[in-house]
Amino acid sequence: MQTFFREALGVAQGDTALFSDYADGGEMRTGQGLRERRRHMRFDTPFRVAPMVHVALSLPDTDGRSNTRIDVGTDAITPEGFEIVFRTWRDSRVARIRVRWMAIGAVDHDDDWRDVS
Repeated sequence: MQTFFREALGVAQGDTALFSDYADGGEMRTGQGLRERRRHMRFDTPFRVAPMVHVALSLPDTDGRSNTRIDVGTDAITPEGFEIVFRTWRDSRVARIRVRWMAIGAVDHDDDWRDVS
């Protein structure tokens, strides 16, 4: 848990297409076994410290002839950005994925005391 004590809070958000394998027969749609895709997201303005980041599927496009196995999360969260991590496995066939994300954390503010020495 992050506790904020009289700090300015920033919220960054976005919606990004992680991949689209339906048109070209990519491995997420045609492969077998464990498969993973990562995408680095950079914040427009850095946070003071690593923020809390929430991700959710906003467009799962999967083949109904096999089980849908999906794991989406984050990795490498820093004040400047983070990685979205998508995984599927076994015979799941995923044509495309879009992920919506939100980051909340402390940001610098004009009223903050700064060491100017």
